[in-house]
Amino acid sequence: MKPLISVIVAARNMERELPRTLHTLTPNYQREVDGSEYDVVVVDCGSHVPIGPASVSQFGPNFRLIRQEDSPSPARAINHAVSQSTADIVMICIDGARMLSPRILTLTLAAFRAYANPIVATLALHLGPKNQSISMLEGYCQASEDRLLESIDWRSDGYELFRISALAGSSSQGWFKPLGESNCVAMRRMAYDQLQGLDERFNTPGGGFVNLDFYRRACQQTKDFVMLLGEGTFHQLHGGAATNIPLDHPRRQFFSQEYRRLKLMDYAPPQIHTTYLGSVPHQALPFLEMSASQARINQ
Repeated sequence: MKPLISVIVAARNMERELPRTLHTLTPNYQREVDGSEYDVVVVDCGSHVPIGPASVSQFGPNFRLIRQEDSPSPARAINHAVSQSTADIVMICIDGARMLSPRILTLTLAAFRAYANPIVATLALHLGPKNQSISMLEGYCQASEDRLLESIDWRSDGYELFRISALAGSSSQGWFKPLGESNCVAMRRMAYDQLQGLDERFNTPGGGFVNLDFYRRACQQTKDFVMLLGEGTFHQLHGGAATNIPLDHPRRQFFSQEYRRLKLMDYAPPQIHTTYLGSVPHQALPFLEMSASQARINQ
């Protein structure tokens, strides 16, 4: 059977992080969805030690691996992976270090049953006490993160990840304010093709603002933007080119400059009417409270 949705997961040098991410995409973890309804396409973006096919296929018959030539940016690899997918809906997970909450897939499919051509997005969080650009300067490391994950039963209940996480910078105002980007965004394959996918001209390490640009363009081409309330992705510390550098690192300025050169403007989050779909697990109630507080500001 042809899957309803293809999940594209880009990974480079994530031997520690990728297995956890892929576990959060298995039918045993994702709720109210059958493995036949989706497939997971992992694209190896030039890992120094290539990802082995068995390390992907072990998660189920709907998981497969493809490889793409080494490149500083994942844009070409993701576009290639989408071209190799078969479903009418694609979900782009640009960072294979981001674990998913348990109802992302079933709620995304519900959004596509409700709307003809929606863009579906989720909140971004970082594992650890703070944004990792800050926490890693205060002693947070992969060993700390391993201990945090061992302290909760996230494999049985992925919503426990909210207990050990903080909002990412792009999602710092919560569910009810515009996001700077989404690290898990879904759309119809036709809409992806119309956008011409990720802009391959972004070639700084990690792609710079390529995902921000893709998210902004996707939001601007739909009248039905759906935010999954009570869901999110959880970033693992892995030395990422953008996520795991200090806030004042010169590379961030390079990212801004590249965006300005390519788009002839400074980046700004898209302002768009939002429909909310989902429910809030009790573990995420502090984030709901904070989101409501932020939404009241300047109202």
